Amino acid sequence: MLVDWPEEELRRYLPERDEPDDFDEFWTATLDQARERATPARFVPYDAGLATVDVHDVTFSGFDGQPVRGWFLVPRDASGPLPCVVEYIGYGGGRGLAHERLFWSAAGYAHFVMDTRGQGSAGSSVADTPDPDSAGTPQTPGFMTRGVTDPQTYYYRRVFTDAVRAVEAVREHPVVDATKVVVAGGSQGGGITLAAAGLADGLAAALPDVPFLCHYRRATAITDAYPYQELVTFCRTHRSQADRVFSTLRYFDGVNFAARATAPTLFSVALMDAVCPPSTVFAAFNHYAGERKDITVWPFNGHEGGAGFNQGVQRAYLASLLDA
Repeated sequence: MLVDWPEEELRRYLPERDEPDDFDEFWTATLDQARERATPARFVPYDAGLATVDVHDVTFSGFDGQPVRGWFLVPRDASGPLPCVVEYIGYGGGRGLAHERLFWSAAGYAHFVMDTRGQGSAGSSVADTPDPDSAGTPQTPGFMTRGVTDPQTYYYRRVFTDAVRAVEAVREHPVVDATKVVVAGGSQGGGITLAAAGLADGLAAALPDVPFLCHYRRATAITDAYPYQELVTFCRTHRSQADRVFSTLRYFDGVNFAARATAPTLFSVALMDAVCPPSTVFAAFNHYAGERKDITVWPFNGHEGGAGFNQGVQRAYLASLLDA
């Protein structure tokens, strides 16, 4: 069943943004600190047993200079410069195994898969990056409420910084065309994509697929699905902390990042998605600042969205955009 408003109403939905006055200062200071403490990224050749793709095991400096892992895949013997897709992973997953993510390199792109710190043990794709800065405060099981009572300690401050630093790291690789870097991801990866699109300069495109981490107030009010329910559970338990929780989340809302993003974008949304309700996705899409913005609507799908069909739409979109 549809879990939200009809499509025509969703396309008109433009809620007032809830944004702290020091939003830009907060993120400028966070990213400046990460860059000051960074060391050069290491791209180490990795034998994944593949005949048509070269793989590198990457370590780069993320939040506060901390090491973050990733995979870098390029078509075998590519001389470049190539456009590059930087991919962020869905909730609970990590970078996985190198041979699990071959789509973009098979399509002729360089492809960087960023590990998600602290995740990768939820029964899907594995990870190799710890989260050494866990706040140590009470939290609901999961990642949504880790350090959530203070924007300085909130988990996604670290993840979103990692995402921007991943873009900066891959731009230094000689096979990558630094002017043609694309950010992409689904669900949590889609929310991270919006953060990167709002914080990183000069991106060629952004591809947020059924994005999570958008319009928290509405999401927690209209869905019982996890992971948003982690926030509800925390506020139900820590009754006096709810205002502090939502004050923190203003710094991490995909709607506010979308309002700063200017790269061409192709969103996707599924109208039967109870995990990332369509109105939360359209709130970000309708506030997106770029002049060229498109959205693919999957009327009969849940959180799986368009899956492989959507990959085909994204490939065609990038081909038309980057080959123009």
